[in-house]
Amino acid sequence: MMPHTANQRRMLRTAEAADYCGSSASTFEKLRLYGGGPRYVKLGRRVVYDPTDLDAWLAAHRRASTSDTGARQL
Repeated sequence: MMPHTANQRRMLRTAEAADYCGSSASTFEKLRLYGGGPRYVKLGRRVVYDPTDLDAWLAAHRRASTSDTGARQL
């Protein structure tokens, strides 16, 4: 296996992306079907995720409490 350079990104398969986010592959499959999940790339029949998109998705879903709706306060 060749090492990754700065210009190459290691894309993650569904199970790897779910593990990265602390979730399950089936949850990610449902998020792809119904929406609301992280951005992904479809390469033929293969689905891959960029870790940068996973980080952005996780950051967008960060909450301070159970009553936090995620709406920005002005």
